[in-house]
Amino acid sequence: MSAPHRIALLFNANKVYDRQVITGIGQYLKSTRVEWDLFMEEDFRCRTLGIHHWRGDGIIADFDDPAVAETLADMPLPVVAVGGSYANEAAYPPSTPYVATDNAKLVRLAYDHLIEQGLQRFAFYGLPPTPGNRWAQEREDAFCRMLAADHMKGVVYRGSTTSAGGWGRAQQDMADWVLSLPKPIGIIAVTDARARQLLQSCVVADVPVPEQIAVVGIDNDPIAQLLGRIALTSVIQGAESMGHEAAQLLHKMLHGQVPPATRIVVPPVGINVQASSLHQPIKSPHVMRARHYIRQYACLGIKAEQVADYVGISRTLLEEHFKRELRQTVHQAIMAHKLEIARGMLADPGVPLADVAVRSGFTSLQYMYAVFRREFNCTPRQYAEREEG
Repeated sequence: MSAPHRIALLFNANKVYDRQVITGIGQYLKSTRVEWDLFMEEDFRCRTLGIHHWRGDGIIADFDDPAVAETLADMPLPVVAVGGSYANEAAYPPSTPYVATDNAKLVRLAYDHLIEQGLQRFAFYGLPPTPGNRWAQEREDAFCRMLAADHMKGVVYRGSTTSAGGWGRAQQDMADWVLSLPKPIGIIAVTDARARQLLQSCVVADVPVPEQIAVVGIDNDPIAQLLGRIALTSVIQGAESMGHEAAQLLHKMLHGQVPPATRIVVPPVGINVQASSLHQPIKSPHVMRARHYIRQYACLGIKAEQVADYVGISRTLLEEHFKRELRQTVHQAIMAHKLEIARGMLADPGVPLADVAVRSGFTSLQYMYAVFRREFNCTPRQYAEREEG
């Protein structure tokens, strides 16, 4: 039996996108029983120092990092590049097989989803241009092309790069931008990390999401969901498929089967729709503010009186607005949000039911059982099994 090929993976695995690509590489190895001896940096950062002296057989690398692309340009080993797609064909490395995420289709999914919500104004929250985030500029350009094709004008805001020292100022600037926008409006964020910042700024600016601002991110990052008060709608990249394709390309290259100009563009998987983008036209500003508050704090055990205090009107008047606009009481709206959160958590069978109850705001596991039996005529676990089937 021949010795396994020694393969280097040059990625920043601290990023969710890079981890998903690496997962796809691992899935290819398991599904094909290919034997590779893999090298990665121990702390998950990508370093190219000394790579020219590495005695290996092949490399799969993140070419969104210009330093990586430059270092590997003249490597004598087989190299497969992974990165963002480009509208300009000349932007791709000329002699390296390349697997790309389809930036235009990522933005298209988000844009079409916001249109389906009935929105007619759109904005894009991107990143300041740097050599390392050309993919962000590609997404911004795709957004602008889509609006131009529809004879519409959009708003683009890049903000500033994230840093601990400047975060307070950056968040206030973003809150000011949010307040200045015409509303209602749908905003596409270039990543989930930027989307989470945007949602935080909406809270600071006291702007209801999604009634006045609907938000869609890109990455489907579980960390963004875990850290956010409002569940984030996000486009799911085909990053695992990219890793699979990259591993397959390298496998073929090791056997002399792949031409150097091979290029594969991988479309997104779909969109994970959550509360942040489900725009529902509401006339009453009191109901808008109340639902904004409920989405942030329902799971912390708030009561209808606290919602009315936040809105600044009596509970009786708020109940009248809710019945007229939503055909439900404030308490029913709070309970509906708790159930929405609980149902989302039940999709993961690894989460204990007691944790589901606590994190979705029910006072006890027994109470959550009682509510599920009343609303769905089944237990929480039976509900999850029914949804899976």
